[in-house]
Amino acid sequence: MRITDTSDLWWKSAVIYCLDVETYMDADDDGTGDFAGLARRIDYLADLGVTCLWLMPFYPTPDRDDGYDISDFYGIDRRLGNHGDFVEVIRTANDRGMRVIVDLVVNHTSDRHPWFVSARRSRTSPFRDFYVWRDEPPKTRQPTVFPGEESSVWEYDERTEQYFQHVFYKHQPDLNIANPRVRDEIAKTIGFWLALGVSGFRIDAVPFLIEPPEGVEFGDPHEFLRDLKRFLQRRVGDSALLGEVNLPYRQQLQFFGGERGGELDLQFDFVSMQALYLSLARHDPAPLVKTLTARPAVPPEAAWANFVRNHDELTLDKLTDAERDEVFEAFAPDESQRVYGRGITRRLPPILGGDPRRIRMVYSLLFSLPGTPVLFYGEEIGMGENPEIPGRQSVRTPMQWTDGKNGGFSHAAPSRLVAPITGDGYAPEHVNVQQQRNDPDSLLQFMRHLISRYRVSPEIGWGELRILEHDGTGMLAHEVRADVGRMIALHNFTDVPQRITVEIGVLEEGTALLDLHGPDRLTPDRRGRIELELPPYGFRWLRVSPPGDTRIG
Repeated sequence: MRITDTSDLWWKSAVIYCLDVETYMDADDDGTGDFAGLARRIDYLADLGVTCLWLMPFYPTPDRDDGYDISDFYGIDRRLGNHGDFVEVIRTANDRGMRVIVDLVVNHTSDRHPWFVSARRSRTSPFRDFYVWRDEPPKTRQPTVFPGEESSVWEYDERTEQYFQHVFYKHQPDLNIANPRVRDEIAKTIGFWLALGVSGFRIDAVPFLIEPPEGVEFGDPHEFLRDLKRFLQRRVGDSALLGEVNLPYRQQLQFFGGERGGELDLQFDFVSMQALYLSLARHDPAPLVKTLTARPAVPPEAAWANFVRNHDELTLDKLTDAERDEVFEAFAPDESQRVYGRGITRRLPPILGGDPRRIRMVYSLLFSLPGTPVLFYGEEIGMGENPEIPGRQSVRTPMQWTDGKNGGFSHAAPSRLVAPITGDGYAPEHVNVQQQRNDPDSLLQFMRHLISRYRVSPEIGWGELRILEHDGTGMLAHEVRADVGRMIALHNFTDVPQRITVEIGVLEEGTALLDLHGPDRLTPDRRGRIELELPPYGFRWLRVSPPGDTRIG
């Protein structure tokens, strides 16, 4: 791929770090994290190498869905601070070279949002058409997003004697996207936060957002996404849209805007993520190779967002039933570690039995694949989940800064914390930032190094993927190539050493392969092959360095 002007496409080579303000750092010791606490940790994130913060919902909320039930799209939850505190975080992050994107959750509102409070008072309310109402639910039964927690996507309202639609929880009524006033309000919300300095939005549940109510003429739903992107570009030309679109690749491509682009700039690659866990369960990269080979090319200005773990359940919904059971058996053998029949409620280190070799191999792979890496807070130190917290919330525990009280998150009494601290072998006395900052062999220091290698290798974010032929077993060999460079990555999925010969193609005489994680300098043979050995769960990054190459790193 040829790189032209990259100045406005920062997301192509970003390192995105997702955090929840309420669980990150508590400055006033009331047990809940806040923007003042986050501001104190910006330097830590800058030192880690993060270039973009993604803030989970921080808006006013009844907090029945961890902040995703929003009662004011323009506000700040008073537990977390105020707009002044928010702007201070933006300014501090920008000063350290970091951008900030925020969650845009406009598929629904809280049932306590003033719009819905008004809408359910009377059928003649000016906000009635902001939501989706029916005298009777459609005969076709739509499946619920949360099996076992909701039995229907329709809820009867006794006062106005109609049903309202809620794709998620019944306390989250769906907005009527076919209403132009609703679309205008969404644009105003975007404009407001852009004016306060954010660089973009992570859009929640995009397929649900753009789907019009049943029986309503709406035209092309994707035109709404194109309108949002055009609005964004008019207000802040280099702002970005990161979309949660958990669909097969063919359908995901539509959300980029097809070959012409113009819709989402980034989309999470749920398909490859799930194939990765199947490969880990089998100690065989074949499922991941098959998936990556089928991964479609995206518009030049767009990118896949690669991730290992996010704030929800680790969904396996794109695997077959047999494949899902295989991953469950390997990584969530206890029924309590599963949710909705499709997901796992554990973080990566406990899933992999705490094996530092496998953990590091997985993150090396994450950062070596074409696209933009996304980290969930605490991944950089190997935090675990709290199995005593049911469901998706088990991974949303307070950040562990020290081995002191409450992991250094807050001086409040443990009973006042927004969520209980993780215990067992992943408790703060075993896993925390302070200890790992002083340990050159820690996961935190490894992640800092890994991020630094990624940031000096723009070909990873911009390049095209090619799977390389080799004679090994349980090995993944791939390259990413752009006009600025070429990088080859090797990953051993097995617990035994592997000596392999990799076909990289005939290179110009004098070309060498520089190890980006060590001092080695390799020379391929005349037939374009290299032979090397990888330890159990080992990995190598090799930059193709032609004669006269002056790149460093």
